[in-house]
Amino acid sequence: MAESQPVREKVAQAKEVLRELDLDLWLLAGRETDEMPDPSFPLVVGTSVTWTSLFLISRTGEHIAIVGTADVENVKATGAWPDVIGYVQGFSDDLKRVLARLDPRQIALNYSTDNVVADGITHGVFLQLREALAGTPYADRFISAEPIVSRVRGRKSPAELARIREAVRLTEGMFDRLTAHLRPGLTERQISDFLHGQIKEAGLETTAWTWEYCPTVSAGPRSPWGHVGPTDIALEPGHLLRVDFGVKYEGYCSDMQRTWYLLRPGEDDAPAECKRLFAVVDRCIQEGAAALRPGRQGREIDAVARGIFAEADLGWDFAFGHQMGRYCHDGGAVLGPAWERYGQRPFDPIEAGQVYTLEIGARLEGYGALCLEEDVVVTPDGCEFLGPPQRELILVRT
Repeated sequence: MAESQPVREKVAQAKEVLRELDLDLWLLAGRETDEMPDPSFPLVVGTSVTWTSLFLISRTGEHIAIVGTADVENVKATGAWPDVIGYVQGFSDDLKRVLARLDPRQIALNYSTDNVVADGITHGVFLQLREALAGTPYADRFISAEPIVSRVRGRKSPAELARIREAVRLTEGMFDRLTAHLRPGLTERQISDFLHGQIKEAGLETTAWTWEYCPTVSAGPRSPWGHVGPTDIALEPGHLLRVDFGVKYEGYCSDMQRTWYLLRPGEDDAPAECKRLFAVVDRCIQEGAAALRPGRQGREIDAVARGIFAEADLGWDFAFGHQMGRYCHDGGAVLGPAWERYGQRPFDPIEAGQVYTLEIGARLEGYGALCLEEDVVVTPDGCEFLGPPQRELILVRT
């Protein structure tokens, strides 16, 4: 199946991470995961399940699935779980037998206050586990799996990175075709429809985030700001157009922003104030990328871009960058300030193999929003842009 290669890579990686962190066992637990998905299941399980299902990854190299009998064949078909125990009446006895043999010092479960992609176990399933292990020493050995999830999710495997690169390449092509399509009178809704059409023509599964507001389109100075759906506001000469868009290719995302300027009659270039703002935004992206390397903290990279903005008397209400992978916002370390909303994540160390967006922008009175967002992968000694970054405003002749 299409998912099997990345899933096998991630299970192997999880064992390495457990040894690195000196942790014994990662236990993923869920039920009816089509309705209540744990974000880690597509990463290391590779299939949905119906009944309460347990997936145990041990630092010893063993990985064992305990699932309802009707889920057994789907789990085996992933190729990632050779040891699958099927149960009929309940999972408790099988779980206790496996834990007694492995005797883990800690049992890491997917709960977290800061990292949403590490917070996948439901409270009901947590209570089921606690009840099943009542009277054993293992009920008191639960810890948060956040450090495991952050590393396994963040360190992209070769198969994962190849899919992200292709998602970026496809997105760049769609932006190029949009440039050729742009003209005065097009509404935000029509621009969104054009990009949705590109998704369908490419045979892709969906957009990188919610279809209704991916892309987010900002046409001119009257357009609303934020994660909003397109409106009937139409493009006019003298407008800036900002589009925030990404696709999902074989389960992996892109997330990019581009900005255009619609030339007025007689103009051969964008106005000086638009070019000045673009230069500030471009400097943030380039200097932020130059600062991004393993071992640094996300808050340090954010401070580079935020300092450039402050020099220009500009503000930015969001993090400078977030991790990207299976989700557009893929959890883990964030290139953001030490604000309450981000918890511990701005202090997490940056690691090679992580993929980040770098994004920043501002609104320019009378013109609209001017923003850039680029996708990069952290390398052992810096970072690499996954596609050519936008270095000047895209001009549209009217």
